[in-house]
Amino acid sequence: MILIKSNSQIAEMRKANQIVRDTLKLLQDHTKAGVSTWELNRLAHEYIVSQHAVPSFLNYNGFPASICVSIDCEVVHGIPSKRKVLEEGQIVSYDCGAILNGWHGDAARTVAVGIISPECQQLIDVTEQCFFKGVNAIVAGETRLGDLGHVIQSYAESYGYGVVRDLVGHGIGRQMHEDPEVPNFGKEGHGMRLSAGMTIAVEPMITMGTEKVDWGSDGWTVKTRDHKPAAHYENTIAITDNGIEILSL
Repeated sequence: MILIKSNSQIAEMRKANQIVRDTLKLLQDHTKAGVSTWELNRLAHEYIVSQHAVPSFLNYNGFPASICVSIDCEVVHGIPSKRKVLEEGQIVSYDCGAILNGWHGDAARTVAVGIISPECQQLIDVTEQCFFKGVNAIVAGETRLGDLGHVIQSYAESYGYGVVRDLVGHGIGRQMHEDPEVPNFGKEGHGMRLSAGMTIAVEPMITMGTEKVDWGSDGWTVKTRDHKPAAHYENTIAITDNGIEILSL
């Protein structure tokens, strides 16, 4: 069931998403070689709690941390660990969620650890561009989910990149995951229309090689099958009659 939000409800979601935005900025500022992913998780957790919010991910279906930290070929859902330490030249994806007054925020960024290869920097840049090209094409009452997915897919594939099929974006509001599913691939003219009052998390997950992925032995971490790097960029957006508002920017 699609839940349409009022302006006042979107205002509450905006507050939660601003906490997520600031948490991601904090993580980016502390991204450097030698830092453990558990230390980054601690920083994020303490900041979210200091804002009188609750980390969305902690204990969600048993997830043991407050953020997801995914390195290089890890697409999403990497579990922070004291033994998992950032190294120069890696790329790292942070996925973060927060609940404030019963409303969820959700966003993700991929950033460089020190100096990275031009190929990895392009992957990060194109993944972010995929998001903006997709959401900037949304017109309330006209654009379909397939149209949004097609824009993202076409742009990523024009660079020879893979678009992950096994993981998609989602509706968001009182629950972290609501209807509808929001794929990063699709056919123009297919799928439900996106209407004013909908709030969705659009999150391209783009790979340097194959779009195929596998789940790790921990039951959470998703990796590219060919072990080539992946990038992730996500924001929560609100669709309005006056255009799109990106709540987590």
